[in-house]
Amino acid sequence: MNFSLLRLLPFLKWFPPRRDVLKADFIAGLTVALVLVPQSMAYAQLAGLPAYYGLYAAFLPVMVAAMWGSSSQLGTGPVAVASLLTASSLTPLAAPGSDAFIALAIMLALMVGIVQLALGVFKLGVVVNFLSHPVIVGFTNAAAIIIALSQVNKLIGVPMGRSEFFINDIWGVLKLVGDTHLPTLAMGLTAIAIMWVIRKKAPRLPGVLIAVALATVVSWQIGFERNTTATLEQIVEPEARLLLEDLATTEARIREINAQIAAKTTALKQLRKSGGELTHGAATLNYEIELAKLQLKDREDENRKRSRALRSFVFEQVAAADGQPPQFHAQGGLPAGVQGDGHSWRIAKAGGGKLKLSGGGEVVGTVPEGLPSLSLPAMSWDMIGSLLSAAIVISLVGFMEAISIAKAIAAKTKQKIDPNQELIGQGLANIVGSLTQAFPVSGSFSRSAVNINAGAKTGMSSVITAVFVLLTLLFLTPLLYHLPQAVLAAVIIMAVIGLINFAAIRHAWQANRHDGAASVVTFIATLAFAPHLDKGIMIGAGLAIGLYLYRTMTPRVAILGRHADGSLRDAAVNQLPASDLVTAVRFDGRLYFANVSFFEDAILDAVAANPKAPYLLVVANGINELDASGEEVMHHLVERLRGSGVTVVFSGLKKQVIDVMRATGLFDYISQQHIFATADMALAAIHAWAATRGADEGASPLRPLPAKRFG
Repeated sequence: MNFSLLRLLPFLKWFPPRRDVLKADFIAGLTVALVLVPQSMAYAQLAGLPAYYGLYAAFLPVMVAAMWGSSSQLGTGPVAVASLLTASSLTPLAAPGSDAFIALAIMLALMVGIVQLALGVFKLGVVVNFLSHPVIVGFTNAAAIIIALSQVNKLIGVPMGRSEFFINDIWGVLKLVGDTHLPTLAMGLTAIAIMWVIRKKAPRLPGVLIAVALATVVSWQIGFERNTTATLEQIVEPEARLLLEDLATTEARIREINAQIAAKTTALKQLRKSGGELTHGAATLNYEIELAKLQLKDREDENRKRSRALRSFVFEQVAAADGQPPQFHAQGGLPAGVQGDGHSWRIAKAGGGKLKLSGGGEVVGTVPEGLPSLSLPAMSWDMIGSLLSAAIVISLVGFMEAISIAKAIAAKTKQKIDPNQELIGQGLANIVGSLTQAFPVSGSFSRSAVNINAGAKTGMSSVITAVFVLLTLLFLTPLLYHLPQAVLAAVIIMAVIGLINFAAIRHAWQANRHDGAASVVTFIATLAFAPHLDKGIMIGAGLAIGLYLYRTMTPRVAILGRHADGSLRDAAVNQLPASDLVTAVRFDGRLYFANVSFFEDAILDAVAANPKAPYLLVVANGINELDASGEEVMHHLVERLRGSGVTVVFSGLKKQVIDVMRATGLFDYISQQHIFATADMALAAIHAWAATRGADEGASPLRPLPAKRFG
């Protein structure tokens, strides 16, 4: 088959499929689908979206990533870390679950896809190396803890506010532990127990699906969900009522400001057409629009805080006489002689003058039947600017997760992985996903493991998985209505437990203190800045790069001596005597602008420490690179030392270093006779020069070794 066609359409290598391969892929695809459907819904909620958006993200992106990626078994779709990054990036901009939030999540998927596709097309996959393994380890551990803690409120059935500090949000949940909804807690713990037992005793069974199916049936049978609606007048509790009145007033003001912005924007467009951009009227209108937007943001922030405060109220419902609607009193504040209905009610949603209250466990609810609509995401330059840093972080973290999984699988299958092709596959998956209302996706470790263990041979298994998700969207969504939210929380908790690996942080510390520090700082920063996770990983990546530059700025420099075994070794470490004839210095690192001063100081210090020696030998085997600054300092040193009566000799210069020296004339300035292939050849020449001058250096500690005789 034509090679260029395979590069454009890599999935053609699956065809024609053999019968045994197709059978294996079908079984693997079905097995992964049984795990993916409930997992995707859980991850959608983790991302701050309605659960059914997870099914949208589990449809076409799964198929496209397999068709254009390079790994035959990598399972793409919604994953925990990318979902959490999506939620943390968008929460400051819109209320989770709102229409604006959903639109931003879809736009973010498009931006992530474009970044990944561009990196792949221009073969810039190496950029992911800026996120070192220790940084990713620290981030992943912190993210796993944040993900697990973010599900605790759903597990115990209490609300969790969202603020600028995740620690405050968790503290708020802990203060509500006394209000735990016991049926919700029972559902969540039972699901965890089922999945844990199946994972230990029968790992080949779809434990997630079994737990979800059983919980859904039980939820339906016992009437787990209990919802009702009410009006403001039915709320008796004064503080809650005041908050609701302020909420309604501010909602009206928000509608008024939106109408003003729309009218002024229309007027501004007409004014620009007739008079241009720089007229006084256009500038005034533009200023008024920006001012209105600031007011709108302030009002929206106020209502977001009120909604968070309202969710902390717990009510008791009291039936009213004479056919009047029931009233809701604060729990524990019923008038004497009045009996409540025995349930604890919370305000689940408030708006438009109506309230939705929940008195039971939370369930997924109505899942729209059919396929997601095909449309371009709504785009605006303001939002692109706000989401750009998040899109870059999600692109790099998501790709690093995917390529790590793909390489781990390839180690077993012996398949060749092309990182740039994988970037193209992941990028196209996110772009196509954004056209079908999906949020950012990436490679999944757990589903990839299920895929390969189920016998997947080609990417056709992922195509079959997507087909089963399609059938779920078309025919099975009504069955998901009674699925408890606590069970989805349990699915997420069980999925991320395996990501917590403190041993990897300890291993990084043992390998290199700087890497260990970067890992620990990333871990702490990610926890401290949550929910702004991108800040944590950027701090870690910046520290890792800074520590790397620090190491290269101060590479190891050793004064060499002759060891008893004949080799040249660090004289200080091995307590070897100095030579009065030659000072031998080894420089272990690239010579570039950041460390040229250190190199110069080290050479001059070595010469000053041995003032009798008329020769300096620079053992350059460790110098892998020489830039303009390094060449300039090397030239200056040779010139300065010659003026002081010290002859500079080099050994072990590599081709790329010699090429720079030849191009700049430094090679000719030093001269061929002072450049040698090995240190021993250079020392032999130095001692020969000394002998011609009549210097008695027979006892020099660095004298050349006598030639061995055989026979």
